[in-house]
Amino acid sequence: MSYIRTFGEVGIADVPLVGGKNASLGEMYRHIHDRDIRVPNGFAVTADGYRHFLRASGIDTALATVFADLDIDDRENLAERADRARKLLLGASLPEDLTEEILAGYRALRQEYGDDVALAVRSSATAEDLPDASFAGQHETYLHVQGEEALLDAVRRCFASIFTDRAVDYRARHGYDQLSVALSVGVMKMVRSDLACSGVSFTLDTESGFRDVVFVTGSYGLGENVVQGLVEPDEFYVHKPTYAAGHRAVLSRRLGSKAVRMVLGESEPVRNEPTPPAERDRFCLTDEEVLELAGAAMTIERHYGKPMDIEWAKDGTDGLLYVVQARPETVAATRRPTVTTRYVVDAHGDLITSGRAVGAKVGAGRARIVRSMGEDVGFTSGDVLVASSTSPDWEPLMKIASAVVTEHGGRTCHAAIVARELGIPAVVGTGDATSTIIDGEEVTVSCAEGDEGHVYRGLADFHANDVATALTSRPRTHVMLNLGNPGIAFESSFLPNDGVGLARMEFILAEHVRVHPLAALHPDRITDPSQRAEVERLVGDDGAAYVVEKLAEGIGSIAAAFHPKPVVVRLSDFKTNEYATLLGGADFEPAEANPMLGFRGAARYAHPAYTEGFALECAALRRVREEIGLENVIVMLPFVRRLDEADRVLARMAELGLRRGDHGLKVYAMCEIPSNVILVDEFAERFDGFSIGSNDLTQLTLGVDRDSELVAFDYDERDLAVQRMITLAVEGCRRHGMHSGICGQAPSDHPEVVRFLVGLGIDAISVTPDSILAVTQTVLAAEG
Repeated sequence: MSYIRTFGEVGIADVPLVGGKNASLGEMYRHIHDRDIRVPNGFAVTADGYRHFLRASGIDTALATVFADLDIDDRENLAERADRARKLLLGASLPEDLTEEILAGYRALRQEYGDDVALAVRSSATAEDLPDASFAGQHETYLHVQGEEALLDAVRRCFASIFTDRAVDYRARHGYDQLSVALSVGVMKMVRSDLACSGVSFTLDTESGFRDVVFVTGSYGLGENVVQGLVEPDEFYVHKPTYAAGHRAVLSRRLGSKAVRMVLGESEPVRNEPTPPAERDRFCLTDEEVLELAGAAMTIERHYGKPMDIEWAKDGTDGLLYVVQARPETVAATRRPTVTTRYVVDAHGDLITSGRAVGAKVGAGRARIVRSMGEDVGFTSGDVLVASSTSPDWEPLMKIASAVVTEHGGRTCHAAIVARELGIPAVVGTGDATSTIIDGEEVTVSCAEGDEGHVYRGLADFHANDVATALTSRPRTHVMLNLGNPGIAFESSFLPNDGVGLARMEFILAEHVRVHPLAALHPDRITDPSQRAEVERLVGDDGAAYVVEKLAEGIGSIAAAFHPKPVVVRLSDFKTNEYATLLGGADFEPAEANPMLGFRGAARYAHPAYTEGFALECAALRRVREEIGLENVIVMLPFVRRLDEADRVLARMAELGLRRGDHGLKVYAMCEIPSNVILVDEFAERFDGFSIGSNDLTQLTLGVDRDSELVAFDYDERDLAVQRMITLAVEGCRRHGMHSGICGQAPSDHPEVVRFLVGLGIDAISVTPDSILAVTQTVLAAEG
């Protein structure tokens, strides 16, 4: 019997023989190698080889005795049994026939890659990477193995790693008999990512389960740091539908700190060293490399027919990218709820620290700082686990924690993966959690506020709303979403909707750009030294590129989440006092007595004082539509007071490459000023649609300052005068075949307003995510 199979001889049907990892590598090497992807060649020591080793060494019966009375809830009992089992394997010699076959496989790799080829020797359990049981990370891998003796020793150590404490615990808790699972060992050319970078790609968004993106993470050095969460990696998204249509653009990117990199050691196998500052401050992958990895991931997903979790590595010697593992994604891919729970934090204490949000939940409890598994005395169910990072050994603690907070790691690290499996919130990559959080204090961990997760002092007030994600029928009237936060776009796409009726660019400016557009272009004009330094740090050498990229990423993320449904993006509608709060903004904004009626909306776009900023907003929209290919974006102008103002803005947009009608571009205007209603026929000649802003329209129709609590009793969107204005606007749109919609707060708050709008025959009603189900049901009832 042969105990070796080359990657060219095995496929996904051979999991019982070579384990999940080797079967997947063989499947890719046989069927899609060199077709958008590269897979290093190698061979598998089969499960039959493992069993032959146990029988020939005479220890197979001894193992059954070792685990006869295993008690996984007794840590000492588990550790003692696992240690005895490992020693049995490490103390035995490989059979001569098995040894000869392994060395023959090694000689073949040396002939292919050269005598000095370095090897990766990787464990592959026969129950590993299955859809219902992910054993990833439970067994050992040995890198940069060279020489016959070193290879044979690494194979024996991999065999022994089937009985690590964590592997024994995992199998027992998932119902696998300890001796029914065999181990295969993969021997393959090592990709020298220690000289470059490595990471993980997913063919969906790991937080929401949204399937139209490839999510790529990466950091310098060997991949273990990314998997174990010892670094905060770079993150990238690529939109699959537009990629498949021929567009080659990264949807969004986030720079990770990448504080350390794992390299080969001298006295030890591997070691971590500080990443040089210059490398920390730049992405580990170029956009072209991200797109290559995205193409490879999409090819792998098409071949397997399911969402995939893919490990990749870049070789520092040849500069090429390789796929070194692929397995079905087992958590987010199964998330298809009929009801989603949306958490809302109503009030909270002081912010302690922030990091990457994992999940969209809120958890609270007593914070317990755990620096190692030997220091977990006193950790009880419901506590918040605070640690530098976690590994598979920490899973018993995580299973009883109400939330997890780590200093290191990104959204694909161990802590993040396990937190998703357990359904608890986690904030990873805070950088300072163990020093800023006080051991024993009560804290709240919130992952319900977008991409950034927050840890607050004390027990916050929060509530949860259940929202159905599917309805048996859709109303004739389109029910759309008001959305500004790109961080919740993928999740929100599962709500019943007809697209986004209002995507607010000002939110993206405040949360993602953070810098006043003119300050980014002219940091030398910022008078506050600390703000000038912060702006220069953020924007680098090219302020225009920074603003355009950040805006495009935010807009693009929302547009991609709802593609191909329409997404109406409103150009920035900050008032001057709000623009002034952006970094550097105070030096570029006038002080106005009444900013609500001042230098805002279209008046800014047509004015020389903001012409440079407007150009950046248009450049970002053009990038989203043309480079990324998201032509479902509709552009909307706010606060258009007069016809000639509309003409000047539209002409300037055309000069900047956003001509109405070109490439199907539609341009809407907010209908929020009485002049918009009075001149609806004239405005209809200039725009493709009106979106009624009931907030400002109510304010300007009734002459009530909507920001003043003193006259709040007079502010009512249901007033007859306001309803008459809305009626005239909708009827005017219908006369001209022009789209009519509403995006103000009134329909979210008042069912009677929804019924009134449906009765008018309005085309679309756009509301907040937490009210869309109720509004949709009201619309269905009103349509009868």
